Amino acid sequence: MGHLPLGKVVATPGALILLSEVGKDTFSYLARHATGDWGELCAFDRRQNRVALREGHRVLSSYRVGEGCVWIITEADRSVTTILLPEEY
Repeated sequence: MGHLPLGKVVATPGALILLSEVGKDTFSYLARHATGDWGELCAFDRRQNRVALREGHRVLSSYRVGEGCVWIITEADRSVTTILLPEEY
């Protein structure tokens, strides 16, 4: 897989607070997402991402961060990528 175009990258306050609290670098998660390392997804969601890359749908990643989790979602048109907490979805 090549690199997934991320478009404009935005993050929710909750995600930024969690990442800051545990001292994690946002860019390392974005790099993983953009190169097809979608973190902790079930087999179904991984298949959905492969289809999404071929057919131009939304792409989701999920990463464990400390005691929490962040999601990274790139929209179908690849114009925006959002970093958020699952409960902020």
